Amino acid sequence: MPDALLLSLKAAYAGRLLTDAAAMQPYLLDWRKRKQGVALAVAEPDSADAVASVVRWCAANQVVVVPQGGNTGLSGGATPEPAESAVRPALVLSLKKMNRIREMDVVNNTITVDAGCILQNIQEAASQAGRLFPLSLASEGSCTLGGNLSTNAGGVNVLRYGNARELCLGLEVVTAQGQVWHGLRGLRKDNTGYDLRDVFIGAEGTLGIITAAVLKLYPLPTSRQVAWMAVASPDIALQLLGLAQAKLGAALTAFELVSEMAHGLVLQHVPSARRPLADVSPWYVLMEVVDFKDDASCSAALQAILEGAFEASLITDAAVSSNEAQYKALWALREDISEAQAAEGKNIKHDIAVPVSQIANFVRETGARLASAFPAVRMVTFGHMGDGNLHYNVSPPLDQAHDEFLKNQGAINLIVHDSVARFNGSVSAEHGLGTLRRDEAARYKSAVEMNLMRAVKQALDPQGIMNPNKLLAQD
Repeated sequence: MPDALLLSLKAAYAGRLLTDAAAMQPYLLDWRKRKQGVALAVAEPDSADAVASVVRWCAANQVVVVPQGGNTGLSGGATPEPAESAVRPALVLSLKKMNRIREMDVVNNTITVDAGCILQNIQEAASQAGRLFPLSLASEGSCTLGGNLSTNAGGVNVLRYGNARELCLGLEVVTAQGQVWHGLRGLRKDNTGYDLRDVFIGAEGTLGIITAAVLKLYPLPTSRQVAWMAVASPDIALQLLGLAQAKLGAALTAFELVSEMAHGLVLQHVPSARRPLADVSPWYVLMEVVDFKDDASCSAALQAILEGAFEASLITDAAVSSNEAQYKALWALREDISEAQAAEGKNIKHDIAVPVSQIANFVRETGARLASAFPAVRMVTFGHMGDGNLHYNVSPPLDQAHDEFLKNQGAINLIVHDSVARFNGSVSAEHGLGTLRRDEAARYKSAVEMNLMRAVKQALDPQGIMNPNKLLAQD
């Protein structure tokens, strides 16, 4: 049967097709190397029409479509089902070859790009045109725009510019029927019915395949500086955030909270990392300020905040970047946390969001519950305090084997996510649900909400071929 299907596919699609097991393997294993899937083949189309031809063939042959970009997701959303649970044959549809910058419109402040464009390449293209594309995250050198939009990625600049959803004006999408919706309109205002763009953003490829997008661009700041500051607690960090927002307004582009545990892992596992402050603090804040005038103006704004913070006893020490190398080094202390965690070993990750005002209460109360149930666990807490998104990760005690500790994942998730629910939060802020958080999200959503989501899925993908069992469990 697989041979017959492959022959049929090759007759319907003339593009690049991987069928060798070794060539396919990188596409079948998720980023965290926790999930191994199986697939009939990996298709690498180079145009929306080619994607459409593949999807039409899949629809006609009841073959599941698993869209994939850079395969950097942390929730298993871009990996096909494992052999033991795969009911239908699957085809991985990689968009890596769709990587063109289609149009740059500096007057309209938009850039139109293929979904397979690497995020960093989009940032660089915008910069070369004197513009800023502000979506920025640790995997920007390998993740692709299609994946960013499909998970509504956030990153470090959400405080100022919003999530991927807020940065997108229009889409080109291949539907589950293999039709192409040409919605690449660079309009800030378009009040002509349902916002189909927002239906597909954050849908994790379960409704259709994003093949291109029109993105917002912004003026390129003249100067940017960061400060790494020592704070006593998340409560104090919240007060510092309020001060910074009141004094800086839109010039405040990032406000990151980092625990000493997370900072210590970076110092331990990243050879280039150096502690920027003389003394150890239980918590740190990394704050970025931009200016559109000059370096002196940017520095003055940042120094004013630091002086106010010292006078109010909100911070005990601070290190400020004075050049690009120092700027990058301070940001690396935040961005390298995930790499350091991986080097430390397996852990139980949470990508949660709560109202900004409740972050300190959440950290305090949830930490106490975890410590009571699992003494000596190590909390690796860090994230985007300015928008309420924490990466709230639990590492095993130093004397416990990591695989043994992972047996507690269900119980630990329950403690964390029940606490998230008490604070009216979300179990996934920017990584998406995939398979990792799919069932947990359903546990906290109302029947009305779940039924509405299933109705949308049934309407747009009645055959259930688009990335099934991701985001929603297949009935």
